[in-house]
Amino acid sequence: MTARLTVSQGAALSIGAVLGTGLISMPALAAEAAGPASMLAWLALILLSAPLAWTFAALGARYPDGGGVATYTGMAFGRRVSAAVGWCFYFAVPLGAPVAVSFTGGYVAGALGGGRTAELLTFLGVTATAYAMNWFGLRVSGRVQLVLTATLATLLVVTVLAALPHLDRANLTPFAPHGWSGVGAAAAILVWGFAGWEALSSLSAEYRDPRRDVPRATLIAVAVVGVLYLAVAAVSVLALGPALAGSRAPLADLLAIGVGGPVRAVTAVVAVVLTLGAVNAYYAGASRLGVALARDGALPARVFGDRRRSLTFLFVTSIGCTLLPLALRTSALLVTGCFTLVYVLGTAAALRLLPRGWSRVVAGVAFVAVCGLLWLNGWPALLSLGFAGGALIYQLGSERLARRRQALADPGRVGRAGAEDPTGAVPAVAGQPVES
Repeated sequence: MTARLTVSQGAALSIGAVLGTGLISMPALAAEAAGPASMLAWLALILLSAPLAWTFAALGARYPDGGGVATYTGMAFGRRVSAAVGWCFYFAVPLGAPVAVSFTGGYVAGALGGGRTAELLTFLGVTATAYAMNWFGLRVSGRVQLVLTATLATLLVVTVLAALPHLDRANLTPFAPHGWSGVGAAAAILVWGFAGWEALSSLSAEYRDPRRDVPRATLIAVAVVGVLYLAVAAVSVLALGPALAGSRAPLADLLAIGVGGPVRAVTAVVAVVLTLGAVNAYYAGASRLGVALARDGALPARVFGDRRRSLTFLFVTSIGCTLLPLALRTSALLVTGCFTLVYVLGTAAALRLLPRGWSRVVAGVAFVAVCGLLWLNGWPALLSLGFAGGALIYQLGSERLARRRQALADPGRVGRAGAEDPTGAVPAVAGQPVES
């Protein structure tokens, strides 16, 4: 396919990948963890975005490929680590869908009432619609996704401007009611709102001139996302005060005090549309990722080898995850743990693939920072390590089973292969280093 992305289009897509639906509730969750000091967590994540985004941009500019992080980890560490990245992405989707839709459910419940029942009905409506759209092969076009992103950005700007007259410095005290450890806890949660920088490398092959255009688009995206996020975080704390921590619809609350009128209904509609677009995109991408993993032997083909079967698995497990007795914050941390481990592996691959120079230094800064975030994630990060370990165990088991079947089918061939290669090592995938 002919590359066609301009710098402005690439920047818009990158902003859309990062500026996700999490922002409609992230300010409240961060404030619950750290109080007004949550602004420091926002600032830290914004500062981290620069080296992290630049690292993935450098990889994309040097090795343009649609596979993104999975491709680079495969190039650096082999197909088993690449499969671990795939597992973290794939299995985080059904766990993350209830979290994303629960954010929107808070807006719907605030506008229509109904409490938990309204939130569950919102979840079923959004996920069932996304499932049906993907079952029949319908996808929200790139232009529509950009319109959704522009809608969210406009809503954020209007919200900030409307709330400015209501800012109160008294809402900054007490600044850190949960101690400074709360800032780290808030930062771990906020990874949800910053997930998406890996899309920079996935889009790299679509640019007309990746080496020139990817860095430019990255700088624009980092600047826009940073300004919007910091503005919304600061205004939320200063305008809503202690009420922010318990809010399920902070943007609606800000608009309500700044504009008045039926703003809750408007923000609820916007939230539903944005969330549907996000869930639809994740279901579309993850269902195909499941097929790719099955094709490469990283998942059982009988369950995941067909796009519709993979999609059905995502939908059913998404519903199952809503039944888990987990708090919203815990569920969010489980998902952000998976994202963070992907970033750890991706930046580690950059340290191995990028040439000596300042780009590798930036990658080193990003690697240390995301390792710190993985630690701050706490025990929920164990789930991401479990997914990665599960991918390795499954591949080792499937390879051993394949050897046994081959031995039963043709014992002589196995003996000859063993004589030629006493180690019994599995050949590396073409273009990837041989694993020792």
